[in-house]
Amino acid sequence: MQIFFDHIHKYLQILRINDVFDIAIVAIILYFLISLVRETRAMQLLKGIAMLGVVLILSRALNLTALNYIINTLLQYGAFALIVIFQPELRTMLERMGRFRVGRIIELNTNEAETRSKMTIASVAKAAADMSKTKTGALIVLERGTKLGEFLSTGTQINADVSSRLLENIFVPNTPLHDGAVIIRDNKILTAGCVLPLTANNNISPNLGTRHRAALGLSEVTDAVIVVVSEETGTISIALNASLTRNLSGEALEKALIKIMSRSYNKTETFDMFKFWRSK
Repeated sequence: MQIFFDHIHKYLQILRINDVFDIAIVAIILYFLISLVRETRAMQLLKGIAMLGVVLILSRALNLTALNYIINTLLQYGAFALIVIFQPELRTMLERMGRFRVGRIIELNTNEAETRSKMTIASVAKAAADMSKTKTGALIVLERGTKLGEFLSTGTQINADVSSRLLENIFVPNTPLHDGAVIIRDNKILTAGCVLPLTANNNISPNLGTRHRAALGLSEVTDAVIVVVSEETGTISIALNASLTRNLSGEALEKALIKIMSRSYNKTETFDMFKFWRSK
């Protein structure tokens, strides 16, 4: 143990301020790269590359010449393939760097953030209630922990503040974006007209339309909360954790969203404000 501390003390003595600055920059770059990859399915590909790296190390240690040569060649030429495969992600990363603002690293005013979140929820609830009265179909996604980057790319970018009037206007029948989903992140409507995956559950009620199936499908693979307004009945529903609750009023929807989106809400806990049931 003493030898370990001696090594630490030795490195601290030769550590320069430039080294600290260098490490900090590398850490920030890695953070943004990881955040970017987590929003897409590219993470699975990176896991495969990591496994190849482990196999390469083992092949060298065990002196497996043929296997080592094959994996080495794959990794060398694979670098060019990665540039092509990750072209959309690289472009998105550069765009984010151009829009980067230091103030977004940390939310200094928690009360202000909570106020903005409640205003967003109130706008969503009002829009849902208004569209329920006119039986205007709607599909509104509120992002939580799981990033929805791969679904954002399927829609049309809006990047506007959330308002009930804007939401209602997006879902006006026979307009270009009314059939898809709106995705909200950080109190912004990022995109509209997004395509969501349909549920893999074949035992759901045949009375549920495509919007409900898409809402359940997304809730099966992410922790997002999805608000659905039925075009046939005007019923307001929430999809969360592969479950669906229906027949909510605008007021009940607002209370439910405040609870779900609150910082204290446990993403794995059962939502007991309403009785959730799995559609069969």
